[in-house]
Amino acid sequence: MSGETLIIEIASALSIAAVLFIVSSGMTLVFGTMRVINMAHGSFYMFGAYLLAITFKNFDHRLVSFALALILSAAAVALVGIIIEFVILRRLYEGEHLLQLLATWALMLIFEEVAIDVWGSATVTPPSPVEISGSLTLGGASVPTFDIFLVIVAAIIFVALWLFTNRMGIGRLLRAAVEDHELLSTLGVNVRQLYTVAFAVGASLAALGGAAIAPQISVGPGIDLSILVESFVVAVVGGLGSINGAVIGAIIIGFAETFGSRYFPNMSEAAIYIVMVVVLIVRPRGILGREEF
Repeated sequence: MSGETLIIEIASALSIAAVLFIVSSGMTLVFGTMRVINMAHGSFYMFGAYLLAITFKNFDHRLVSFALALILSAAAVALVGIIIEFVILRRLYEGEHLLQLLATWALMLIFEEVAIDVWGSATVTPPSPVEISGSLTLGGASVPTFDIFLVIVAAIIFVALWLFTNRMGIGRLLRAAVEDHELLSTLGVNVRQLYTVAFAVGASLAALGGAAIAPQISVGPGIDLSILVESFVVAVVGGLGSINGAVIGAIIIGFAETFGSRYFPNMSEAAIYIVMVVVLIVRPRGILGREEF
């Protein structure tokens, strides 16, 4: 492999890792706070991609308009998440975890049918903003500008999450809920409201990931299940409940997907699962997983 090809492969791996981090960080935040594995998380990703496609086409195809469409898509899906948490999940917290799993799985199936009814079964790919539709030369290699854009967006999301959980009052409460939500409840904190915030943030992150990658994929039915599996693998590898673990897991899986498909094309689909098995053998709770998870 030449140096230019290696740079292109690394950029591709990092762009995949960027999207996986954005989506899986929402999943791991919800699990860490609420102890809920949200099977409808992929549906939020799909909704974000669809909303970006229908929103961005009504704007001029500039980067500022794309950023606005990203924010609007994430905000709309966050509202959906609030409604789901309040109407459905809030009634299941005291029940078995299997009930939560089945409820969110049913929601995923319902949302997929809703997407088909609303947007049809045909796929759509929105245009890329003109500012990031070309390529840049790095080390003699021509790297798609959109790949760099995705990495920058993921870095911004990571910094925003760090500031949210370490510098904002409600973020500190969410972090405390991850550590011990029962103790937090005894201190008079309304944990149910924290759950609503966590689920809304998790839904918006999934939607943001779908919206950000929409110009690079075929947006249509089925993308919800594929991203659900990948983001779950990332969260497990990194350690469920750990945002920092989601970063590490996303990078590992991003590189496993990219280089696995290049060097082991017949086993490319199995690469991420092989990595997950190896990591869990060494670290049964994931790389940065905590004992209680």
